[in-house]
Amino acid sequence: MKNERLRRGLGMRLSSKIFLSSALVIVVLAGVSAMSLGAVGRLVSVNREITTRTIPALSLTASAREAIPPLLGLEARAVVLGDRRYTAAWTELAARIAEDLQRLAEYALSEREALHLREASVAFEEYRRIVAEEQALLGRGDRARAVRLTDAAARVLGVQVRESLDELMTAIRARVLAAQTEAAHLEARTWTAVLIALGAAVGLALLGTAIIARRMTRSLDLLSSATEEVAASAFREPIIVDSRDEIGALARSFNSMASQLRQMEETKREFFATVSHEFRSPLTSIRGAVDLLHEGAPGPLTEKQARLTDIIAKSSERLLRLANQILEMSRLRAGLVELERKPLDLARLVDRAVEELHPQAEESGVALERERYGSHFAYLGDEERLYQLVVNLGANAIRFTPRGGRVVVRVIDASPEFELQVEDTGVGIPADSLPDIFDPYRQAHRDRGGTGLGLAIVRGIASAHGGRVTAESCEGKGSRFSVLLPRS
Repeated sequence: MKNERLRRGLGMRLSSKIFLSSALVIVVLAGVSAMSLGAVGRLVSVNREITTRTIPALSLTASAREAIPPLLGLEARAVVLGDRRYTAAWTELAARIAEDLQRLAEYALSEREALHLREASVAFEEYRRIVAEEQALLGRGDRARAVRLTDAAARVLGVQVRESLDELMTAIRARVLAAQTEAAHLEARTWTAVLIALGAAVGLALLGTAIIARRMTRSLDLLSSATEEVAASAFREPIIVDSRDEIGALARSFNSMASQLRQMEETKREFFATVSHEFRSPLTSIRGAVDLLHEGAPGPLTEKQARLTDIIAKSSERLLRLANQILEMSRLRAGLVELERKPLDLARLVDRAVEELHPQAEESGVALERERYGSHFAYLGDEERLYQLVVNLGANAIRFTPRGGRVVVRVIDASPEFELQVEDTGVGIPADSLPDIFDPYRQAHRDRGGTGLGLAIVRGIASAHGGRVTAESCEGKGSRFSVLLPRS
């Protein structure tokens, strides 16, 4: 495994990183909210200006302007007809117009609007002065001069007041349109700014979340891969940690655990290898002594003695086989096995293995068959170890197949690989045991004997040849083991 680094930021704890990321998003959203509230405030201010000042000013101006023609009419009737009722009506309407002009001055007007309002007010006061002069002339009985004032000066001043009010209305309308345009532009800018700010906030949130999530998942993926390697006893190099957050602490704890497990595994292997090696010499001596006893070297044996020596021979043979398997498994797992590759024929190798397995199959009442698919089975490999692989798979299949069952050993030319298959109609393997069936000392059916090393050795031999082994099984119907060996 290559050195991997759990890279985190400047020793910060994971909770601090998440807090800072969340705080950044919150600050951005708060800024967006403040900007939005400011923009809304400006919009409200513009709308308030329109509704509370501009529209009332426009309404008063329009009212005063529309009252000028009726006022001139009342003036003319009062002068021509001499009816005091017209004079009273004129006085009342003139007072209302004067009041409107005074109220207009209370609203915040622009410089141009104030100028038109002053012009209208001055002209209206002059008009009222002329009308008062007309009334005085009428009181002295000089109707003709009063009519001349009405037709000349009074009418000119009335027209001047109306024109000034028209100019004032035009200016106010222009201010309303300008305010509405400003409000529209402000609204558009507000929407644009809010959308940009929200997009930036969402982008920052996604970026911060993605960075933290990527770092977390990358680190957790490394830990997960390392955990799988520990489970497969393939973990060699510790994870290099340069952070102080929670994941860094987890990685350091994992390194400590993996180191202890590795030491325990090495101690266990050394123990088994040493014990197995130490067993081989005395067991070999015991088996040699039993062979001498069977041959009658010390003298003839009684029937009871012969039976006891048979038991000793079988037990020592089983112990010697177990010791050899443990040593073989230790060498395979340590990568110390050197293959003696040479050209061989896989079909003939399978035939030889089946011939060796026939007595066991006949004793168990199991039909043992061989099949081949293809015509070219030349392979470069270690013949004895591949032979051991086929025998291990075949012996297992026979042992777990009930009397009357069937075991088939196949060799298939499946370019670009060769495939060795051993299929049986036996008891099958429970689904929960199938993933661990190739691990050392694992047995799906402990009540049927065995050491739990045969399939582990099969996997080790296949791996040493650059191949792989798979298992398919249905409990109660049988199993199929497939060894795939690359041609090159």
